[in-house]
Amino acid sequence: MKKSAYPLYNLLFPIWLLWIFPITWLLILPANLILDLTVIVITLKVLKIQDGFSLVQKSIWKVWIMGFAADIVGSLLMFSVQFFNGSAQWTLFANAVAYDPYSNPWACLWVVLCIAVSGALIYLFNMKFSFRTLPLDKPLRQRLALSLALFTAPYLFLVPTSMFF
Repeated sequence: MKKSAYPLYNLLFPIWLLWIFPITWLLILPANLILDLTVIVITLKVLKIQDGFSLVQKSIWKVWIMGFAADIVGSLLMFSVQFFNGSAQWTLFANAVAYDPYSNPWACLWVVLCIAVSGALIYLFNMKFSFRTLPLDKPLRQRLALSLALFTAPYLFLVPTSMFF
């Protein structure tokens, strides 16, 4: 059976998309910032926290960077299956992860797990780095970090890349 470069092709897809179409960065970066900002502001209002503007100013850039870091870890975990040389079944699984997670229940489960890992890292990174110095009680920082983790987890991992080809 002839070995295909199919999995490697998809592994490189996001990278070459961002380099060939730099306009993509102009959309992704501000969109993530706006999403993070919106979640923080709404959560602060729901929690009835006073002086939310100064809290947002102190934390938004760290939140934004930590969110990207968590998404990168989740992406690397998700596509780590591409690096294993396995059986035909493994190749089908890896291709499903890369192109259409809904075509294989194990691939869908793997992608959901990667989203959960990213969400957990968003929570952890924000608790340890972004909100560490905020003048809030620990339970309030936890709720704010949990809100970010739930609403900004990379659910787009579930969008089949086969839609773009």
